[in-house]
Amino acid sequence: MTQTEMILEHLMKGRSITPLEALNSYKIFRLGARIYDLRSRGIRIETENAKGSNGKHFARYWMEPEEIERVKREVAA
Repeated sequence: MTQTEMILEHLMKGRSITPLEALNSYKIFRLGARIYDLRSRGIRIETENAKGSNGKHFARYWMEPEEIERVKREVAA
């Protein structure tokens, strides 16, 4: 399974992901690049810019339930 497929599978479960979670869970260093790959395929992924307790900024990515259902239908077709 490719890194992009791993991230899509994660998001399709209705879960969000941050760069640190991607590194810890999947050993993916460039989450933003994988999100770009998915968006290039027409998948709508939401982004929230957050600030951690250490003051550092990071992005959190997720898919809305409607988008998850749309992608599921597209894959099934």
